[in-house]
Amino acid sequence: MRLISGLFLFATCLFSGLILNAQIKTPAPSPFSTVKAAVGLGEVTVEYSRPSMKGRIIFGDLVPFGKLWRTGANAATKVTFSEDATIGASQLTKGTYAIYTIPNPNDWTIIFYKDLTKGGGLTDDNIDQSQVAAKYVVRPATLSPEVETFTIDISDVSNNGASLALKWDKTIVKVPFTYNTDEAVMANIKAKMAGPSGDDYFAAARYYYDTNKDDKQALEWIKKSTELNGERFWVLRQQSLIEARLGMYDTAIKTAEKSLALAKKANSDAYIKLNSDSIKEWNAKK
Repeated sequence: MRLISGLFLFATCLFSGLILNAQIKTPAPSPFSTVKAAVGLGEVTVEYSRPSMKGRIIFGDLVPFGKLWRTGANAATKVTFSEDATIGASQLTKGTYAIYTIPNPNDWTIIFYKDLTKGGGLTDDNIDQSQVAAKYVVRPATLSPEVETFTIDISDVSNNGASLALKWDKTIVKVPFTYNTDEAVMANIKAKMAGPSGDDYFAAARYYYDTNKDDKQALEWIKKSTELNGERFWVLRQQSLIEARLGMYDTAIKTAEKSLALAKKANSDAYIKLNSDSIKEWNAKK
């Protein structure tokens, strides 16, 4: 009897497992989509779910006029700006925002919302104004032919910005945004035309020292680093090491003493010990 019961239990578990593993997969009613584009020196990315018309009247019916809409389906529609963006009179810090809209026949209000977790649960009654990063009002235009499946494109791309184009049924709404590309490019040009920074010179000098290359060149570069950035204890420490390896012990000691004094002001115990030990060692070699 126990054997029969055991076999029955085993067969039941096996059958249940087969049923679970044989679940039918079907297409999502509102499939997820991502659209991404380069804009100026940055990018913009939109993540959203795409419902279809399926013979329904959309705006003014399925999507009521004057009511907050999640602007898609399922989870919140999200846009990620890789740079600080300007939308209308509003400044948006680079990052990810949920997009909500309030459609009307003659104007749409576009809302960029900080809280990404609300999805369709956000309504006119529970919207938190402190989470509203920006609002922008735009006039809709008519599409022909109609668009069956809700679509968000990135259009009108230029060096300085683009538009988020929301399209469904016979309606298109464009939300323009700009990046301050010119400021970023000019800053980059200025930095490059000015030549290497103090940190660049330090990095090159340290690499030359660590890989036993030309110590005289390393010394020239690390002195240039100090000229540009001022005296810093970790840079002077590296300079003293280069000078010592060149046999310039008197100079290395003086440089290490400067590093030691600055390290004491910064309460850097590690550099205090390193400099103290080196000064003792190099004095013995003089």
